[in-house]
Amino acid sequence: MLRARAPHSTLESRSGRIYIHCTSEEAADAVEEVLCRLTGIAGWARAQKTEKTVDKVLDACVKEGKRIAENKIKTFKVEARRTDKSFPLNSYEICCAAGDAIIAAVPDLHVDVKNPQSIISVEIREKAYIYGTGKKGLRGLPAGSAGRGLLLLSGGIDSPVAGCLMAGRGMGLDAVYFHTPPYTSQEALEKTIRLAEITGSFCMGIHLYIVNFTEVQKTIADKSRPEWNTILLRMAMMETASFIAHKAKTKCLVTGESLSQVASQTIENISCTESRTALPVLRPLIGMDKEAIITLAKEFGTYETSILPYADCCVLFSPTHPVLRGKVQEAAALYDTLELHDLLFSAARTAEIKRCGYYQ
Repeated sequence: MLRARAPHSTLESRSGRIYIHCTSEEAADAVEEVLCRLTGIAGWARAQKTEKTVDKVLDACVKEGKRIAENKIKTFKVEARRTDKSFPLNSYEICCAAGDAIIAAVPDLHVDVKNPQSIISVEIREKAYIYGTGKKGLRGLPAGSAGRGLLLLSGGIDSPVAGCLMAGRGMGLDAVYFHTPPYTSQEALEKTIRLAEITGSFCMGIHLYIVNFTEVQKTIADKSRPEWNTILLRMAMMETASFIAHKAKTKCLVTGESLSQVASQTIENISCTESRTALPVLRPLIGMDKEAIITLAKEFGTYETSILPYADCCVLFSPTHPVLRGKVQEAAALYDTLELHDLLFSAARTAEIKRCGYYQ
């Protein structure tokens, strides 16, 4: 048996079940808010815990029946599981007795064993637990079970969704944001920190590395051909992210790229930008269209923050006629003339770090 304690709840794990005992309704609401964002669980339900007597169990079933009737439920069935064989009723007898008690107390409810609107479950274990239809969890894998990655986080719609999807596959995350004051505003930074808070809440928290990229961006704008600005900038971001990934001990980079969504995301340009890192680059959105990504952003709760009108550095310095199908060799030659290595290493070394999305 495993026990853990928080200020307003106690966690207990017993033979196939995890119980969170809350001290108040407010604490229970807070726990559910966390569970809504916790990957690796199929679902949960609020349960009544009672003594293992027939009268106590039936009373709890009636209470649950009244609760679901208040929510306009009309049909139900009872499912029972008895691991303690000393209980005087077997599983079938529990279902029959509970159903009769509920119908007698709540005449508006009717039994439907084939297609009920709600299921009332009874589990007879070390105590008796009674609960109604539960809520679905995010499923996937537990946070951190699939290693750690570094998310290139912008203030847009795509990258937070990419991070949330990788969290659902068990990946722990840190994130990097490239800030270019005064070209990008404080509001743009605060917007990205908020996105990091939301994304981090799906993977047990992240460290956000805020990299001052102003000198890098100015160097690229001054020395490169305008049509190559975005590709060269993204190459510099990849190289800097690799420095930070080494520092953070993450094993891959994660981006919000979607194939051919914008000029920098053609397959040729993606090949150019990833040429500056030896790390695997994961792109969970690569085959998705914008409408599907927006739907996920709304589900994850990032959309309303992402659409706030504060542009990031990529948008502000986008050329009018960008290269659409860059060649890796040409991109590498242009990139080498910029001599950015020391500038990038310094930017990575002096990055500000914020803890985001950690539950208190």
